[in-house]
Amino acid sequence: MADTDLQDLVRRRLLELDITPVEASRRCGWVVAPETIERLARSGGRGFISEAFAGSLAQAIDVPENRVRRAAGLPQIPDQRESISTGPHLRLLRGNG
Repeated sequence: MADTDLQDLVRRRLLELDITPVEASRRCGWVVAPETIERLARSGGRGFISEAFAGSLAQAIDVPENRVRRAAGLPQIPDQRESISTGPHLRLLRGNG
């Protein structure tokens, strides 16, 4: 199941950001090759995701590292941002206001 979770995450983020695997690779300083990102988006590949690789992939697709780790079935790391309370950024206006 984690295989498809990682595949879905990579594919969805490429679509949401409207970027190619080459652009994603550029985001992480070319640490993750464009071919690797494309392969992950097409066929998954949880087997070769190491703990060190997870951070670079997260940077490439602009998500927190723990999101990649969770999708790949890796252990979570402490993240100070988890305690930040966030709310919706949009407000709904009803009527003429």
